[in-house]
Amino acid sequence: MSRLTAALCAVLSALGLSACDWFAMKELKPGISTGYDVRERMGTPTLEWRNEDGSLTWEFARTPEGKVNYLITVGPDNIMRSIEQVVTEANFARVQAGMSRDQIRRLLGRPAHVQKLGLKQEEVWEWKYDNPHNADMRFYVHFDIEGRVVTTSRREEPKG
Repeated sequence: MSRLTAALCAVLSALGLSACDWFAMKELKPGISTGYDVRERMGTPTLEWRNEDGSLTWEFARTPEGKVNYLITVGPDNIMRSIEQVVTEANFARVQAGMSRDQIRRLLGRPAHVQKLGLKQEEVWEWKYDNPHNADMRFYVHFDIEGRVVTTSRREEPKG
């Protein structure tokens, strides 16, 4: 990362903006960038999964303040295979009753917030996201006491 880019990222970070990801996404190229490039531009992963084929999938969570989470897969040859922003409508639609906490984490990345509802005996995970109608949205996954998805819900918060 150039000094100018690093300085700009530092200023934007101080303001609470995540524009540095924009710069990193432009620089990271599947099939070309290495795992070292990914860590240099994205930082330390918040979680790592080992895949059956020997590759690693790294989670780069931008929650709780951000509205994105990235999953980046790096092959056993240390070459980046893919990069995906996973807090999406398409992934929300893939959430099914009976899925485990681990499956949801692997699908959507780290939630922005986790709430335990004692009376309902539920745990609720929340992700923030934008919708095309200029509203701040919240997507919730509700788990039972065994850690299995019971249902999902959404809430819209108009921008003020």
